[in-house]
Amino acid sequence: MGFPPEFKVVVDKEKCIMCRRCTIECPYGVHVWDEKKKTIIRKEENCVACQRCVFTCPTKAIQIEVRPPAYSPHPVWTEKVRRDIRLQAETGSVLLVAMGNEEPYRRYFDHLVIDACQVTNPSIDPLREPIELRTYLGAKPDYLELEESYSDIKLKTELTPNLKLETPIMFAHMSYGSISLEAQKSLAMAAKEMGTYMGSGEGGLHKDLYPYADHIIVQVASGRFAVHEEYLKVGAAIEIKIGQGAKPGIGGHLPGKKVTEEISQTRMIPVGSDAISPAPHHDIYSIEDLSRLIYALKEATRYKKPVFVKIAAVHNVASIAVGIIRAGADGVVLDGFTAGTGAAPQVIRDHLGIPIEVAIAAVDQRLREERIRNRGSIIASGGIRSSADVAKAIALGADAVYIGTAALIALGCTVCKQCHRGKCAWGIATQDPKLRKRLKPEEGARRAANLLRAWSFELKEILGALGLNSIESLRGNRDRLRGIGLTEVELEVLGVKPAGR
Repeated sequence: MGFPPEFKVVVDKEKCIMCRRCTIECPYGVHVWDEKKKTIIRKEENCVACQRCVFTCPTKAIQIEVRPPAYSPHPVWTEKVRRDIRLQAETGSVLLVAMGNEEPYRRYFDHLVIDACQVTNPSIDPLREPIELRTYLGAKPDYLELEESYSDIKLKTELTPNLKLETPIMFAHMSYGSISLEAQKSLAMAAKEMGTYMGSGEGGLHKDLYPYADHIIVQVASGRFAVHEEYLKVGAAIEIKIGQGAKPGIGGHLPGKKVTEEISQTRMIPVGSDAISPAPHHDIYSIEDLSRLIYALKEATRYKKPVFVKIAAVHNVASIAVGIIRAGADGVVLDGFTAGTGAAPQVIRDHLGIPIEVAIAAVDQRLREERIRNRGSIIASGGIRSSADVAKAIALGADAVYIGTAALIALGCTVCKQCHRGKCAWGIATQDPKLRKRLKPEEGARRAANLLRAWSFELKEILGALGLNSIESLRGNRDRLRGIGLTEVELEVLGVKPAGR
């Protein structure tokens, strides 16, 4: 059984000059030239609304519209539900999807507002007074010992390695394979320019990224792809990936058709072979096992790199985070259930995990109660869409945030949710050489850096409105947040007062 198209391709025939640009630009076979009829046929059933044809049409003759519901309306058996059932009845397969959770769960960031100053605690003008966005990620000592002399004061306490961020925003881990080398280069160049970091993802580090490695956090996942001494030493920090928010409890899979010669060399696997990361690390079945890996990585890098541990946000996340910090990690990365992915089963992406806002608050509070908050940083990830989200995440208890989907949108992504197909029309989530050429790293880096620059300016405006002159003064300061439309239980978990109180 066929399916009615989701999208409608509308072409203004008066504007169309039959240049055939759309047939070249569309990788999904929507616009097809018919040599016999000397016309362009539109195969709407292939359209994913990536908007490439709309943006590149020289006469702006094309428009993509959402088709009206093709099924009789029903509040429970929606058109999407019926499409999914019919597709699975046809194929007998798991539904694979990309990007983030699409279910209409409550987004707590949208129900939190930030308090502001008025008279008794005056605001600060960020254009005329300095406001500090710099922060440090890693373990801090319980106290500092100083040594005084006649001419100087020296620090006696030996500090552990920390990452210095000029803005509390980093680019999330997206592996070489899930996205193109050009996309990774764009983010690496932007991270270096803005004094922050990007994640390598679990796909190793291409040699072309080594010049930017002092601004790259390398990842060790269950598949151990490309994990070798040089890889560990060249990065600025190491992140052990236990889980991710878009697919808690399951592993990763890069299809063999995406494993090109370059990816084969970088990941150290045969060309065309599936790159499978198992759900568990087969050498980690307890906190003690995790501690051994943490210290093995620290030993391999001569204790010069901080080691973070990434986990998906789940119901007992606070207890897990405490164990991770006590195991010797310098920070914990919390990935909420609105996080994006290159490919995941739809049922996992949309129904497993908990919101990142709840996870941040729970972990920060528990680490404070255990009196070990200084021994590890909290990095929040998953569904960060704006500078306001960044500020709210930090006020809930995060030290810094990762952004993934927002960074890809800055590069040109239109969120058509087809990353797993490897046909990205914008040259981002693809390994097709022709498609990759569409993304110029220099232009991508400019746009990604501009996004961080704009958000950083806005963060200073927010801090000024709060009467704070540093981002670290906002960290865990939940008293500067107020909840709107939240229940007493939700407010209690978040540690936030209702608006008006």
